[in-house]
Amino acid sequence: MIPFFTAALAGNFILTVIAARILIPKLKSMKLGQKILDIGPRWHKSKEGTPTMGGLSFIFASLITAVIMSVVMVATDNSDGLPKLIIVLLGAAANGAVGVIDDLTKFHNHRNEGLTATQKYLLQLAAAAAFLAAMKLTGNLTTELYIPFVGKSVDLGIFYYIISLILITGVVNSVNLTDGIDGLASSVTLAVGAFFAVAAFMLGALPEAVLAGMTIGACLGFLVYNFYPARVFMGDTGSLFLGGLVVGMAFMIGNPLIIIVVGIVYICEAASVILQVGYFKLTHGKRLFKMAPIHHHFEKCGWSEIKIVGVFSLITLIAGAISLLGL
Repeated sequence: MIPFFTAALAGNFILTVIAARILIPKLKSMKLGQKILDIGPRWHKSKEGTPTMGGLSFIFASLITAVIMSVVMVATDNSDGLPKLIIVLLGAAANGAVGVIDDLTKFHNHRNEGLTATQKYLLQLAAAAAFLAAMKLTGNLTTELYIPFVGKSVDLGIFYYIISLILITGVVNSVNLTDGIDGLASSVTLAVGAFFAVAAFMLGALPEAVLAGMTIGACLGFLVYNFYPARVFMGDTGSLFLGGLVVGMAFMIGNPLIIIVVGIVYICEAASVILQVGYFKLTHGKRLFKMAPIHHHFEKCGWSEIKIVGVFSLITLIAGAISLLGL
């Protein structure tokens, strides 16, 4: 299993670095630069014009790596569970496609507003439904929901799909909200990928180990260009892809709820936005945080971007260690 994991990680890292190196100049020449909202931290204005949609680099790299690894797995008679890997990756790519549409709409509108919330959510819902249908049709999904740390499953019948749709779209959007400062979404997702790698080895699951290796490789490769000061942003293209990837891996190991624990940073980012909006409406203009998502709150408290990335990544690693007890 180790050679497959290592090959997936190294291969996707190298391909992502190469793809990003080729892509960044093209994004610049096409003037696909990030628009910065006036309501954001004032020091973010210096980031305006930084190429975005860089997530295309690790999406392309991941698809190529997946094809190569699939051929190797079949050739070495290690193809058990391969359909799950392909379905999860295609599900992530479908979310990435939603991100592409959203990013291109922003450029067309010449502002940092793309699809409407309803349009975006309906497309994400369609991607999530297609993912669940594919998993079900290939025999990789039941209506039994495993409860982490309890070690028991509950058959929810039709309600399983409703809960799953909410979970998938919720996590995907939470990862999207996490992508607000240089290297944050990449670093946190790298730590989440590390959890799934350890989980895969503990479970003896080869396809899961391969996909976890690909996730780590993609994040490491992108961080070469995305760590502070970022030379490229992943855009909704990349963050929605990563969101689909991490929640897909949770379903892949048969423990979808574990993403709430290991992805606690994602969840807190989304929760901070919900709480901020709710508190603002209830108090007629007062704010619970200096700014939401919560990484911007810490920025306004004087934390550097590097410190935020480091602390949030450490929290994710700790959450990952705790999550191993919930397998």
